[in-house]
Amino acid sequence: MKSDPTNGSAPSNTTNGKLPKSAGWLIGVFCLAVAGCWLFPRFWYVAKGSGQNLFWLAEQTNLPGWQYREVPVAQSAEKTLVADSLVSGEFSRPSGEVVQVFSAKRYVEKENNIGLFVHTPDRCWTEAGWKIEPVQPDCVEISVHGRKLLFERRLFAAKTERQLVYFGGLVGGQPLPYRLDHNLSVGLRSALRSTGGRHGTALRASDKRFWERVWDSFVSRQPLLGPKQFVRLSTPVHGADLAPADRLLTEFLAQWLTPSDLQKEMQAWRQAKPSGTAQPSE
Repeated sequence: MKSDPTNGSAPSNTTNGKLPKSAGWLIGVFCLAVAGCWLFPRFWYVAKGSGQNLFWLAEQTNLPGWQYREVPVAQSAEKTLVADSLVSGEFSRPSGEVVQVFSAKRYVEKENNIGLFVHTPDRCWTEAGWKIEPVQPDCVEISVHGRKLLFERRLFAAKTERQLVYFGGLVGGQPLPYRLDHNLSVGLRSALRSTGGRHGTALRASDKRFWERVWDSFVSRQPLLGPKQFVRLSTPVHGADLAPADRLLTEFLAQWLTPSDLQKEMQAWRQAKPSGTAQPSE
């Protein structure tokens, strides 16, 4: 007796081991979506701020009338920043003025490393025991050799010491299209002890300003990723009047930082790196 080939077997959804057409379409759409997400930044983030050429800010240490000394950064802080170039020091002059400076550069994005702009003074200084005293304005636009840059403006206090702090940065050789105030409200709430039991990463992630810079970068079509430079400078404040400290920092910026060619600096850094080390992409 011949066996019935249809007996005891369920109908198959495949033909000769091939996937059904619907599954093939889904896989194709998924692949196109992944490719689109990968290629999208290459044609979207192409704008240049204010029609300016790409530039970098070179730190000067030999300034007329000022005495410079290096101030080492704590090893733990250096490990967190993972900067390719780091400048930390203090300028002083006989008349009594003092300016602390800090500049960190990252020429290439590194996987699994925290963002260079994540550790702003709003976070690091408050974690070190400083308290933010609310001041207005909390952001200023300063022209540095004809380049308009946004700087966050803060007043920090610890015991009997007070410091006026400016900080800002560049990304991809351009002024930032967004503010670096994503830790400001967290620092203020920490100073006022009104964090509601939350702290650290959970508190920062719950703050809307933490995410708004991604949107600001998107609508400006300027890159969120790329070579970055973070700069900070500060000076002691004596009394209630902040105007002398503001004038000092504003005037000092143009002396300490001068525009330089981003590509030339990256090329010099690339040539100085040991062989076998990952190199930045253009």
